[in-house]
Amino acid sequence: MNADPRSEHPFGGYGEARAFRTKDAWRDTLSAARRAVPAATRAAEAEALTLILRELAGELAGATVCAYLPVRTEPGSIACLESLREAGVRVLLPVVVSVGPLDWAEFTGPQGLRRGPFGLREPASPRLGVEAIGRASLLLVPALAVDRAGVRLGRGGGYYDRSLPGAHRAATVAAVVRDEEHVDVPLPAEPHDMLMTSVLTPHGGLRRLPQAGDSASTFA
Repeated sequence: MNADPRSEHPFGGYGEARAFRTKDAWRDTLSAARRAVPAATRAAEAEALTLILRELAGELAGATVCAYLPVRTEPGSIACLESLREAGVRVLLPVVVSVGPLDWAEFTGPQGLRRGPFGLREPASPRLGVEAIGRASLLLVPALAVDRAGVRLGRGGGYYDRSLPGAHRAATVAAVVRDEEHVDVPLPAEPHDMLMTSVLTPHGGLRRLPQAGDSASTFA
């Protein structure tokens, strides 16, 4: 049996993490740990995620998935998105237009991307409106960490917390993290934080979190 990859977490068995009371303290430590990951490891993990999504694509053919374009050290790659699109999945990517909920546009391939007003890559295809998130049966959400209760730690912009209330109640909402970022200790949470139903990691695949209700999609 392979060792649990989370045992290499910077908090060393998670007990030390209890000293981190604030989201900012968690973000600082987790971001530093990500920056220390070798490029070859990140590439291997992105390839693992691509293979997982390629296998899931058979169940998702004809469905809509809300995903994201990785920024800096975020898990994933364009190849992950292509593995879904090439299998007949409609892939929507976020478009930041204001401080409100995210807008969405269809991913048509790498050649269909452009730089948005905030310097982030986004689809050049027509915007579909903030309500487009409600059409997705699977949402892949970037995160720095997620705990077993589904509490997600993001970068602090709040865009997903403002957008996820529009998701379909039966959708699978999966935080995408490295295996060691799926933590056992509770993350700090606020009333407005939206819970995840599932977690997607390179070595663990797509798994339902314990708090997920019966209404969650069968994809996890």
